[in-house]
Amino acid sequence: MATLFGAQSASASNTLGDLKQDVELGSPPEDSISALAFNPNPTDPKDFLAVASWDKKVRIYEIMSNGQGQGKAQIEHDGPVFSVDFFKDGQKVISAGADKQAKVLDLATGQTAQVAQHDQPIRCVRYFENNGTPMAVTGSWDKTVKYWDFRSPQPAGSVTCQERVYTMDVRDNLLVVGTADRYINVINLKDPSKFYKTLQSPLKWQTRVVSCFTDSQGFAIGSIEGRCAIQYVEEKDANLNFSFKCHRDAAQGNVTNVHAVNDISFHPQHGTFSTSGSDGTFHFWDKDAKHRLKGYPNVGGSITATKFNKTGTIFAYAISYDWSKGYQGNTANYPNKVMLHPVQPDECKPRPSVKKR
Repeated sequence: MATLFGAQSASASNTLGDLKQDVELGSPPEDSISALAFNPNPTDPKDFLAVASWDKKVRIYEIMSNGQGQGKAQIEHDGPVFSVDFFKDGQKVISAGADKQAKVLDLATGQTAQVAQHDQPIRCVRYFENNGTPMAVTGSWDKTVKYWDFRSPQPAGSVTCQERVYTMDVRDNLLVVGTADRYINVINLKDPSKFYKTLQSPLKWQTRVVSCFTDSQGFAIGSIEGRCAIQYVEEKDANLNFSFKCHRDAAQGNVTNVHAVNDISFHPQHGTFSTSGSDGTFHFWDKDAKHRLKGYPNVGGSITATKFNKTGTIFAYAISYDWSKGYQGNTANYPNKVMLHPVQPDECKPRPSVKKR
């Protein structure tokens, strides 16, 4: 199964994407970029992009029609920031990180408030709603997932995981939590105090990222070993599960360099998805056709985070050092920037009339 995406079209020029229109965001963070988030509110004509960084700040930019970004606000933490998300209405931003806390910024008032606390750094934070009540879920290296409803300094609930939380994503009522030791926990947010399902990642190496499908029927998993898995939640769809290789250099003799898959983002309209990696490339894929839609030239540094805007017309990707080559790889001239890729109509469209196998 692993080779289905394979090299069938890698050499065809029509699958090679173009970076020429990509715009660099001005005034970027001063250290590696850990996470990106766009405001999701469909009634807001503006695009706001939140950028979390190891420089202890989250910067919020308004993306102008010419593609340039204008700094609007920032959240300051007492340690590197690992995760950021927008509220559904786009009016507030929540972020979390190494200072073991989560903070909410109200963009209208400019006020920041602490809303969550863990015993160890918080690796991930996501906004969700419980019967219309705004809430957040945090996942920490203290091995717990906690829920917060912003009216109380105490968590509304918590679940203990097998290991440290490395990655987490929410879509509708689906919460997926990836931990150390390759555990994947699936939680139904209608019954959030227990695991709906627990599995070991189908990938043999450390989990780097999980990302929910747009229809919340399943999720993608990326590992440090140049592989991605497509996993459906329900047993009845198990025949649709598969994994494939990506972010690998061409073999040199009997040696193939493999790279970490750092982020996976789903296109909000088409349900196709991107992978990005330590090798400095990103690709667009169609999971239903098991087909690579586009691959892009190397961008000159590891891609640490990606996100589509709410209409799927902008693909933001962060280039910065991800420590995949250890201390030696951290050179002073390593790029550190956010790029905005205007998505062309054909780049993320699924292949026509594919029946699910």
